[in-house]
Amino acid sequence: MSTTAVSARPSSKPQQETAYRILFIIGICHLLNDSIQSVIPAMFPILEKSMGLTFSQLGMIAFSLNMVSSIMQPVIGMATDKKPVPFALPIGLTFTLFGVLGLAFASKYEWVVVSVLFIGLGSAVFHPEGSRVAYMAAGPRRGLAQSIYQVGGNTGQALAPVITALILVPLGQVGAAWFTVVAAIAVGLLIYIAFWYTGRLQLELSTLSKKNQSAANSNKKISKAVWGALVLILFLIFARSWYISGMTNFYAFYAIEKYSFSIGQAQLFLFAFLVSGALGTFFGGPLADRFGKKAVIFLSMILTVPLSILIPFVPSAVAFILLILGGFILMSSFSVTVVYAQELIPGKIGTMAGLTVGLAFGMGAIGSIVLGYIADTFGLTSMIIFTGFLPVLGILTLLLPSDKTVSEWNS
Repeated sequence: MSTTAVSARPSSKPQQETAYRILFIIGICHLLNDSIQSVIPAMFPILEKSMGLTFSQLGMIAFSLNMVSSIMQPVIGMATDKKPVPFALPIGLTFTLFGVLGLAFASKYEWVVVSVLFIGLGSAVFHPEGSRVAYMAAGPRRGLAQSIYQVGGNTGQALAPVITALILVPLGQVGAAWFTVVAAIAVGLLIYIAFWYTGRLQLELSTLSKKNQSAANSNKKISKAVWGALVLILFLIFARSWYISGMTNFYAFYAIEKYSFSIGQAQLFLFAFLVSGALGTFFGGPLADRFGKKAVIFLSMILTVPLSILIPFVPSAVAFILLILGGFILMSSFSVTVVYAQELIPGKIGTMAGLTVGLAFGMGAIGSIVLGYIADTFGLTSMIIFTGFLPVLGILTLLLPSDKTVSEWNS
């Protein structure tokens, strides 16, 4: 039997216990990977001053990082669904390491773009394979497993303001070179994961019965209803990603303008938003295991609406509280949308992870360009107000099939 069948239907064999050790390690690797990515938006205020970049150019840098990851993640996911490559994980982080070095010593705008392309490529390799590792280690607790994995990434992203305040503000652009150490640690941990991954594939090869082999190799046609649900869940990710992109890339500038904050003070507000989002990511998975994925996705977006709309119109102390609440509630659906898509089209673990997580990056990339243009054309305040209305699109979650319906489709 080829590894194709093994990777296609890991749930076709008897349910295994949750491998918490592997989940925590891959979660830490996700934290390290995404903390490196967070260096790029964290450097925006510094690059804007040192190179005289416009908001549109900063948006293009974010676009370059996120779009290559968005395009490549589903491609890599589809390839590894057919033939898993465990050691792709450390290889991908090696690309990231070289990208960080280039970013630290780039002397002009064009070299910054080239460097972030390398970081984006490393991310494109890491995310679908990392999600596959979480799926393989999940046992019966898929929501919790995906939350442990994804909370690592969101925590890494939340470190951007701390990175700015403690490293990039005093050291400037060259301070990014310190993250080669972070990348090297991640490569080492992923080599360990790659050996576990290889052993797990070999174990499945030796224990999967012929009956299960036949089932794993079956190619069930995807119905129009499933395609419709997939398109809708991706559109919801689009709305959420644009909002997160607007806040992550531009809210610091807004806080500096509106409240006369320093860069450090503005980054503290952004840090609170991202940390609360990471916590929301962790709790969303277990809540979905208990109450259902559709319910969590719907509530996470709809309950965010009044908070996101109010943020531009309130004093700084109130905005701080609303950012914390909004980040927690909205990001509670982050890992849940990944699991929903994976169960919607079972057997395509890497592909669905690449589409959902990769699309989040890609839509955030497009959002960076559009929102940067809106900020340059209509003003920063108008852009932040517009962004606050994006979670309203969460009402479309009501059109998604229920968890029970998805389960019946795949029975």
